Amino acid sequence: MTVTAAATRELNLVQAVNEALDLALAADERVLILGEDVGRNGGVFRATEGLWKKYGEQRVVDTPLAEIGIVGGAIGLALAGLRPVAEIQFDGFMPAALDQVICHLGRLRSRTRGRRSVPLVLRAPHGGLIRAPEHHSESPEAYFCHTPGIKVVIASTPYDAKGLLLAAIDDPDPVVFFEPKRLYRAARSQVPRGDYRVELGKARLAREGRELTLIGWGAMVQTCLEAAELLAGEGRSIEVLDLRTLTPLDLPALLASVEKTGRAVIAHEAPNAGSWAAELSALISERALLSLQAPVRRVGGWDIRMPLFRLEDYYVPDRERVADAARQTLAF
Repeated sequence: MTVTAAATRELNLVQAVNEALDLALAADERVLILGEDVGRNGGVFRATEGLWKKYGEQRVVDTPLAEIGIVGGAIGLALAGLRPVAEIQFDGFMPAALDQVICHLGRLRSRTRGRRSVPLVLRAPHGGLIRAPEHHSESPEAYFCHTPGIKVVIASTPYDAKGLLLAAIDDPDPVVFFEPKRLYRAARSQVPRGDYRVELGKARLAREGRELTLIGWGAMVQTCLEAAELLAGEGRSIEVLDLRTLTPLDLPALLASVEKTGRAVIAHEAPNAGSWAAELSALISERALLSLQAPVRRVGGWDIRMPLFRLEDYYVPDRERVADAARQTLAF
């Protein structure tokens, strides 16, 4: 999409999310928002600020503290012809809703032999480094990627957050939409005014390079870019690929980048065991083996629960850990 400078202004990521929700509510009466504190309070991160006052309590609905009820109710609303956007206040609370997600949300199109779809968006803040207590800093994307019938999306820029969220609300099938909470106010960029879409299932080449591909999503894209800049100071040419959508995966873009550079490092916040990074590593090894000049490396959280404040920086990969993995891969 090409826009003029006058048609854009600088927003942070949470502002971009809020603007996308505002546009969707204004454009389609079937769209409604539901979740804990999303109404009068405007959400714990203020992602829905001002929307309750503008659209009323019938369209911006405060719910009880019951994640399984939020998602179950949203499924019923979607089956009734509405387009609900359900918020789970923190990603660590999502397991409570997995019964509805796994047993119903991802199965209903198949269960009805294609006669029904579930146009529902399930939003949740994602990841760590905001100094929050237990259950507030998780990275549960692999649970949802493993559930057929669901799209999984995570933005890394305000531009993408707005365009991807609008595309997700339009989608006839369920979308789990993660928002990297440490980027809510840290990430700022030019965002077009008005309505636009970023296509689901399309990766973004965040930085071009020749020697190695850093692969990330969400907040880790910024970490990858910082690591690439650090390595550029050492004379290295590093490519950074922002997946944007984890499922459906943009496999052609992933393979094209790795086949060009011959080396890949995948950076993410979740534990490595059973992670989406493990799936990506397997896909690269299966589909691009003859192009690889070194084994694929993964840089993730350790295989423990997200620790509390003093160890959080040690748990989540930083630019030094990512750069060190790249150095080892380049030296192989």
